[in-house]
Amino acid sequence: MDNQLNAIIIDDERMARQELLRLLKKHPHIHVVAQAENIEQGFDAIEIHQPDIVFLDIEMPGGTGLTLAEKLQGKYPIVFCTAYDEFAVDAFALNAIDYLVKPVVPERLADTIVKFTAHKEKAHKLKQESANKSAVDEEESLPPEPTLADDFKLMVKFGDHMKIIRLGDIFRFESIGNHAAIYTSQGKAYIHSSLNKIEAKLDDNTYFRASRVDILRLDAIEKLEQTINYGLLAQLKNNVDVEISRRQASKLKTQLGFPT
Repeated sequence: MDNQLNAIIIDDERMARQELLRLLKKHPHIHVVAQAENIEQGFDAIEIHQPDIVFLDIEMPGGTGLTLAEKLQGKYPIVFCTAYDEFAVDAFALNAIDYLVKPVVPERLADTIVKFTAHKEKAHKLKQESANKSAVDEEESLPPEPTLADDFKLMVKFGDHMKIIRLGDIFRFESIGNHAAIYTSQGKAYIHSSLNKIEAKLDDNTYFRASRVDILRLDAIEKLEQTINYGLLAQLKNNVDVEISRRQASKLKTQLGFPT
């Protein structure tokens, strides 16, 4: 694999672009192939260069970075650059791999690049392994959709305040209309994602689809009790009970090695 990764910086502030470019020069394998000052220029640059990663400001004239991210439909990994309290970002739908809070801290940028580079190399290795297999089992050997690690950052709104939390802090996702409620030790918040999109990004050894409306973190389950309809009742660490459907209860028992 060519170790060079092509990047595009999209930010309406020239000084912000120059500062990020300066910081990225400390990472020789990151090559900035283009810069843009608005979402129209940014979209054109992405179409031309097909970058490995996009550093995208959120608040810009002519439309927010979120508008551009939605237009890209998750095709490109995005690092959102934000003033922390501006917007909530649908990381599950928009392929956000991290957030950088302005002014960008060099150590945080380095951490983002290390994690992204490792993920990129792993995905490339899986793709090569699948390509080496016969056409008969090609579909079965395709690399799975990459899942998010526990230390992945999410920006969510608790009341009137935006906070950045770890994915690992979330012990329950609950479907509520077109949104999902998330439950953490800091309280309850909402994100603009469907449960299906969320589930596709979660490690199934860590999170479990309990029913049509709930996803639970396995290590947050304090107790399981069988219900009268052969489902399960899970008591979470916040003392809330969540029903696990009969079908999913059978899957969970198998996954945990319990007799069915």
